[in-house]
Amino acid sequence: MEKAIKIAGLTKIYKNGRGISDLNLDVDQGDIFGFLGPNGAGKTTAMKMMAGLIKPDCGDVKIFGASVLDNYVVAMKDVGCIIETAESYPYLTANENLKLYARFYPGVDQNRIDECLEITGLIKYKNEKSEKFSLGMKQRLGVAAAILSKPKLLILDEPLNGLDVEGMLDMRALIKRLAQEDGTTFFISSHLIHDVELTCTRIGVVYGGKLVNVEYTKNILSDYASLENYFVSEVDRNGRV
Repeated sequence: MEKAIKIAGLTKIYKNGRGISDLNLDVDQGDIFGFLGPNGAGKTTAMKMMAGLIKPDCGDVKIFGASVLDNYVVAMKDVGCIIETAESYPYLTANENLKLYARFYPGVDQNRIDECLEITGLIKYKNEKSEKFSLGMKQRLGVAAAILSKPKLLILDEPLNGLDVEGMLDMRALIKRLAQEDGTTFFISSHLIHDVELTCTRIGVVYGGKLVNVEYTKNILSDYASLENYFVSEVDRNGRV
């Protein structure tokens, strides 16, 4: 089976020395892959290159076999993503925001919009303007927009940011549901170790611009008391001062 994501030699270093260096990674279809690392480790840089938002210094990303650099439209046709913050038009309602995005996708009708609002728990706020939304509700609206076209791959940068406990539980349940019911593959970055442990099937630890290890969550938890213990030991092993 073709890999959902195949990253080879991906590198982008900024003038301040930050970024990500020589990232090599395969993500299988159906994985909920967690990209775990502290803020500033290079997670967002890698995800921006995966989504074609910035050009790498070198390396390539293939999504379902198509290169993001050479064949962008084909590579991105089954991808939904939220990188950094979920943006919306504040003067439009939740429904109007989604109707606007729906114009980009053939076959997304009002029924699908309502379905996405229902899935993300926003249906009762359908006709409220997004300027009135909390950060967590804006995040949910972003996810609703990202899943409109039933993408096969969702790239989510810190999807639990700004969510209260209830919102986090809902988001985790949503991710698992989409993975199980629709076979959606997820690539999720986070610095929230506990949430990655509870959500992701496979985990890559990023530290100082390098991918230091990739392992299945169940294997980690059979060897370590918690993902946090594993993370600390990986970081120590890779030369934290």
